[in-house]
Amino acid sequence: MKPQTILDFEFGKVVEELGARQQPFACATIVRSSGATAAKAGAKAILAADGTILHGWLGGGCTRGAVKRFAVQALKDGKPQMVSIAPEEQLEALGVAPGDEVDGTHFARNGCPSRGTIDVFIEPYLPQAELVILGASPVARALASLAPSLHWSVTDSVTAKTAPAQQQVIVIATQGQGDLDALKSALSGTPDYVAFVGSARKYAMLADKLSEVGFPDAAIQAVNSPAGLNLGAITPEEIALSILAQLVQHRRQNTQPGTEQVTDV
Repeated sequence: MKPQTILDFEFGKVVEELGARQQPFACATIVRSSGATAAKAGAKAILAADGTILHGWLGGGCTRGAVKRFAVQALKDGKPQMVSIAPEEQLEALGVAPGDEVDGTHFARNGCPSRGTIDVFIEPYLPQAELVILGASPVARALASLAPSLHWSVTDSVTAKTAPAQQQVIVIATQGQGDLDALKSALSGTPDYVAFVGSARKYAMLADKLSEVGFPDAAIQAVNSPAGLNLGAITPEEIALSILAQLVQHRRQNTQPGTEQVTDV
């Protein structure tokens, strides 16, 4: 049998559709099986954010429960998960118990009469990091133009994140046109990062007003102002570049190795 005759083209189609809709999902692959198991190494499935299998097959119910649980965890944390599902006596022989984690491998009990063992690698695929740009200034327009090329999903309104581990950053580039209202909108949500385009002195004045209306000091102090790395930027495009450089730095510092984004598959 030629390899191309056994490729699951529907698998790729499902991944593509989920990516186009910016929906979080996980891919689970059996990397090793031992003993009597319904599914063997190479079997894989796509799971939704709630752990439901959307496509593929991983065997019987004895393994699906554990895979579901760790797929949900992977999407919540944004981290891949390696899971070893084995009969209790085998876990005891290894000196571990269900729920233990050793060297990056999580252990779960297989209660099926078949007594087989499988190791499953679960990869989370999250929506593209979201950049919310508030304002219509030249810097805001330059940001909106440059950001997509650095794999940011750009929007101009603050909305809830589509997945807990999705990164959402807000840049306020109002530059005198509704600064305080934009800050209130940004701090009323749960963004991972907020930056304000303006001088430190200007933001200090706005911070006092935010404090007067009840915003917590921790949230006010967490706003990055002035936005951007100190590159000596002058033009709107240069300022946008300095801000994006800072955002990429933040994104890479807060994304675990191995975590993928759905637009990259």
